[in-house]
Order: sequence, then C-alpha cells, then structure tokens
Amino acid sequence: MNKYLILCVDDEREVLDSVINDLRSLEEHFVIEAAESVDEAKEVLADTIADHVPLALILCDHIMPGETGIDFLIELKHQEESSNARKVLLTGQAGLEETVQAVNNASLDYYIAKPWNGDQLKQIVIDQLTTFVIDNESDNALMAWIQILDANRIMEALSHRRLSLSDV
Repeated sequence: MNKYLILCVDDEREVLDSVINDLRSLEEHFVIEAAESVDEAKEVLADTIADHVPLALILCDHIMPGETGIDFLIELKHQEESSNARKVLLTGQAGLEETVQAVNNASLDYYIAKPWNGDQLKQIVIDQLTTFVIDNESDNALMAWIQILDANRIMEALSHRRLSLSDV
C-alpha cells in the first residue's frame, strides 16, 4: 500500500494542533504534516516529494501571512506533483469571491467553515481520500484501502471498473 501525505496549513498553531488531533487515527496509514505558512508548506511538499510520498490531500486556511490559501491551492492544481491531490479549504474568513475563484479554477474540492466538528472533519477527509485513492490506485492496490477508507465506495468503484472492462 502506498504511503500518502495529508498536509494541514494554518497560521494558528492551536488550529493545526486541533486538526492533527482530529485526524490522529489516520496517522498509521498516512503521513500527516502541519505547516504554519504557505512557504513552510512548500518546503514540506518539496521534502515529501523528494521522499516519494505524494500529496493526497491538503487542508488549507485562506487568510495567512504572505500567500493566501486559495492562491496556494490554485498553484498546486497547476503543478504536476500535486494536481491530483484533493484540496480542502478550512477557513472562517474566505469571502464568496475568493471561494468562487477557487472553485472556478478547479482548485477546491471541499469547503469547511471554522469552527468545525472534529467527527465531521474526519469523515470529510476520509471521503476526500477515498476519492483520491479511487482515482489514483490500481484495482489490486485499491483493495488494501477497504479497511481504512470508505469500503462501499471502493467496492462500487472496483465493480464499475470491472464492468467497464467487460464492455470493451
């Protein structure tokens, strides 16, 4: 089973700690990293890509010093190493215009408003990761994720793939 990165970016340390705590049960199967700025997130990404750990999901705040979260998500969408990653905006401050910009650039897969519910956050992350592995893993590799992610969606995807192959 491939190891993937979940990257959490927020300039408030207590928010990062809370997100990491909410996702703690996924640590056995994913590398979970935190960054307090876009620049730090870029460093983490460079390191994990060098270690052959692809980005599966990024949870990113919008308002941060320097580059905004939405600008960063748009940038990631256009980079080969991160274009397939699921991109989730976790913020209480993005306006409608910025959010529409992210959606229109196909750079946002989900929006979560602060404050969030920890169980809901974890379920959204699992749903987004399930989409990622379905889109990026072979049938044999996909089977390994059934115990961790959404088993019903994975089985449906496998069934759909097999039906598609039989139609060829």
